[in-house]
Amino acid sequence: MFSYIIKRILMLIPVLIGVSILTFSLIHLIPGDPAKSMLGEKANEAQLEALRAEMGLNDPLYSQYGTYVAKILQGDLGESVQSKESIATEVADRLPATIELALFAMVLAIIVGVLAGVIAAVKQYSWFDNISMTGALFGVSMPIFWLGLMMIWLFSVQLNILPASGRLSNDIQLGLITNFYLIDSILTLNWPAFKDAFLHLLMPGIALGTIPMAIIARMTRSSMLEVMKQDYIRTANAKGLASYLVIFQHALKNAFLPVLTVIGLQFGLLLGGAVLTETIFSWPGIGRYVLNAVLGRDYPVVQSTILIIAAIFVIVNLVTDLLYKFFDPRIKYD
Repeated sequence: MFSYIIKRILMLIPVLIGVSILTFSLIHLIPGDPAKSMLGEKANEAQLEALRAEMGLNDPLYSQYGTYVAKILQGDLGESVQSKESIATEVADRLPATIELALFAMVLAIIVGVLAGVIAAVKQYSWFDNISMTGALFGVSMPIFWLGLMMIWLFSVQLNILPASGRLSNDIQLGLITNFYLIDSILTLNWPAFKDAFLHLLMPGIALGTIPMAIIARMTRSSMLEVMKQDYIRTANAKGLASYLVIFQHALKNAFLPVLTVIGLQFGLLLGGAVLTETIFSWPGIGRYVLNAVLGRDYPVVQSTILIIAAIFVIVNLVTDLLYKFFDPRIKYD
């Protein structure tokens, strides 16, 4: 297994190189002058030329890319053109917020999606099966931005029971240790902060987790129906094993491999979906950070953050592959 992990880590190098080239090329295809976008229409030509020289925009594209890669290899993500702050520092401040949101959304999607899929498979063609699969179809088709806005209108504007934006209320104090608010509130035994952080997390987490929840539910149902037709399931039932043991210990464990693949892919895609969710709910994460950088033509920020997101996506897929052996010991890593 160790050699397999090393090979997969080495495969990360060409993937990141390809992502960096693609991102670098697409950014420079965006129409308009980045210097003018950053300084505004009132900037004179001398100011624009000074900024272009500072950013290296007058250099050939291959030279700009070479400079960017050289800094990355030295562990230097560069400096934000807009804030003049270190990108590594700004990403470190915002990445925990996105990971916390993505983890909450994925845990919610797994719990609800797997349970709904299992019950729908066991109760095939029942009212629960029809309602849950119809709901899953709507969940896959529903745009995140529309669902987020509707949730804000209902739960924040009309019912006033959930906060509409941010991670924590202004009147709540929380000592930060990991920058994950739920974890920090537990570590400091700050239960008012835990409740407030959870309420702030609820709406964006549900909005972000709706699509993966629907996909997981449909995949679980399909995989469970296939497994429950196997001979060993009929044998387990014939032996008089309790229904819950047959379903969860025998059927679900063997049906979970394709579901696990979907979970790994969906978790990576959540980082992309977080851009819309974080913008709608004013969530101070890396998705909103990337969007502001794109609008402000902040080249270094866009390049660095997309590279980080790509690395996280590949690492999540590696962890997913390694988890296969837990559910099926017959799998060998060669």
